[in-house]
Amino acid sequence: MRKIRDVLRLTFESRMSHRMIEKAIGVSRKTVADYLRRMSNANITWPLPIDLDDATLEKRLFPTIKRNGAPNRKPDWSLVNQELKEKGATLAQLHVEYLIDHPDGMKYSNYCTQYREYKKTLKRSLRQIHTAGEKVFVDYAGPTIPIHDIETGKVKHAQIFVGVLGASNYIYADAVWNQRKANWIASHVRMFEHFGGVPLMVICDNLKSAVTKPNRSDPVIQTAYQDMASHYGTAIFPARVYKPKDKSKAEGGVLIIERWIMFRIRKQVFTSLSELNATIKTLLVEVNNRPFQKMPGSRFAAFQALDKPALKPLLSEIYEYKEFYKVRAGYDYHVEIDGHFYSVPHVLVRKQLEAIVTASTIELLHGGNRVASHPRSYAHGEKTTNSEHMNDAHRHYAKWDAEHELEWAVTVGINTHAFLKYLLAQSVHRDFGYRWTTSIKSLYKKYGDERLEAACKLALEIGVTKTASLHSILKNNLDKHNRKTESLQEADFEHDNIRGASYYH
Repeated sequence: MRKIRDVLRLTFESRMSHRMIEKAIGVSRKTVADYLRRMSNANITWPLPIDLDDATLEKRLFPTIKRNGAPNRKPDWSLVNQELKEKGATLAQLHVEYLIDHPDGMKYSNYCTQYREYKKTLKRSLRQIHTAGEKVFVDYAGPTIPIHDIETGKVKHAQIFVGVLGASNYIYADAVWNQRKANWIASHVRMFEHFGGVPLMVICDNLKSAVTKPNRSDPVIQTAYQDMASHYGTAIFPARVYKPKDKSKAEGGVLIIERWIMFRIRKQVFTSLSELNATIKTLLVEVNNRPFQKMPGSRFAAFQALDKPALKPLLSEIYEYKEFYKVRAGYDYHVEIDGHFYSVPHVLVRKQLEAIVTASTIELLHGGNRVASHPRSYAHGEKTTNSEHMNDAHRHYAKWDAEHELEWAVTVGINTHAFLKYLLAQSVHRDFGYRWTTSIKSLYKKYGDERLEAACKLALEIGVTKTASLHSILKNNLDKHNRKTESLQEADFEHDNIRGASYYH
């Protein structure tokens, strides 16, 4: 007698795992799983009815199939193979559905055996079952296509990017100039747009644009490539090195592109990359609509039925390609990116930062936090500086303006204004003007506006044009002597004791 009741009791009352039940009563885990599956199929619930004895329970779980001598009806294995690609599909459930239509059909063990035999007749690229919307396999074709420059007569060779969805074998392809990161990622973005959705995983080769450090268990993905995957909510899963079966779908897709597109256009002369891509796009429709040889339908039909409904929806914002750099701020609190210099907060001098570079913006991060953002500039050797990143002294210098300083001098006096205006007129660079203005303002703070005005007047009278002379005048109190002399006024009235100017003629 099978230990059915004990299995059910330990499962539902004791909450024991299959492995624990195996150790407890000596029933294998596969048998435990089979009992539970049969219980579900027979619509039996726990606790069992009181009047249900062991013999009746066994008959309900293991019904005897009456045979009338007619041969077993074989399922449509191609349809079974397609249905297994749906999420949640299992052979056990498909066998139950098969028995509903064919009560005298084959048992589950024979059902599985015959399905395995059917799979052996399929192409190698179809032997592995891929869930709809789960994976896309990407790679480059080996051969290239020449593109002729009419003006120069030179010939460049375009690379062909290929992507194949796992469940439907639906193919995408486009032409790029090279296999660099920017083109590699751009092809992915166009592929997702073409699919109208994003799969859960991207299976790629270990090319440098995708993988920084190949490793069987823990490969290091390129930062820009990982950023693109994070944007779309997918995962990058590199194939193992020297394991072509890991990306057999991509290998098969590349072979189809080489045979049905690249070979057909080998005699055409292309003069631009856009012209080549337009041709590939047209022929790709034919390739995806070609009927399968051993299965009903086509790649496009399978895509519409399987992968397309299961793909994750696209974001409204198209991914913008980014480059990631490690940079270090100089003593002038600027970092260099492609020959241009961008400011960061002055407290980050000599600190290492991460730069995220797009075609339009520069973002700088320290410790994972954004510390600066600038519009990208392509002016080589020049600087982009945010005044908020400067310390107080540097910010004051950056905002210094000669006209503003002259306005300040007027508030002190006309002589101070005249003296500063003369100095600024002689300066050949703003640095001189800044230094002279700072010097005069320091005298203003030390001696006050009245003495500075008097010192400037004296300096102008005796032809002194250096700030050092102002320092000397004020230090030696010469400005006070000059004011005392100014207080002596010549008499403007007649007197017998005053000879007058005519006496000396």
